[in-house]
Amino acid sequence: MSDRKRSTALALASALAAGSAVLLAAPAAHANVVDVAYDCKTPIGDKSAVSPIDIKAVKEGDGYKLTMSFQKGVSSSPVELGKGAMSPSAVILVDGAEKVSVPVSGPPNPEAVPANTPIKITDLSGTYTPKKTGKATFTAGVLTIKALGTTTTCTPGNSPKPSLELDVTAAGGSGGSQTGGGSGEDTLPQTGPTDSALALGTLGGTVLLSGAAGVLWLTRRGQRARS
Repeated sequence: MSDRKRSTALALASALAAGSAVLLAAPAAHANVVDVAYDCKTPIGDKSAVSPIDIKAVKEGDGYKLTMSFQKGVSSSPVELGKGAMSPSAVILVDGAEKVSVPVSGPPNPEAVPANTPIKITDLSGTYTPKKTGKATFTAGVLTIKALGTTTTCTPGNSPKPSLELDVTAAGGSGGSQTGGGSGEDTLPQTGPTDSALALGTLGGTVLLSGAAGVLWLTRRGQRARS
């Protein structure tokens, strides 16, 4: 095998090995859509409804932006709610490395809600800034709906499981408990399993591009040596 071919093969092998090591070391986020059975105290009496809840987290600065999504309505109104008449908010319960409650809120209803129709809750978001490094779980907490001067409070009655499990790094920290043999370095933003795969693929691609640059450098170097 010529020096040029040998250099190219070695560079590609090193790049592939580095990419594989990154994929193995990066921590994984575990996300689930969890059915939450809400018991609601409304102005017209007690109501109950089940809604699948999805929680996502994206790294932003020293914290994580949390987004809580409802796939079904959880309450209804005996009268029509006009556009913008309903304002939702909730708390996300964080457990694991530390126990805190993160308030999240969302925009008012973008369209009118007919009477006696399940109210679709807009996505709720807020920021969680961890003070401790480690594994954290995120679970749907109390939901509050304000509309037409009234307040409806919906409490999860089925002790729902966490919708998201994620390794978090405290503000100003250098990392902590990692899954998959991490070394304590800052991690990529994590949401669901699909998003994690995409993020890891991007990181692996960066490693491979660096390896390709090494291939070109080694090739040119071999050409100069023979000239």
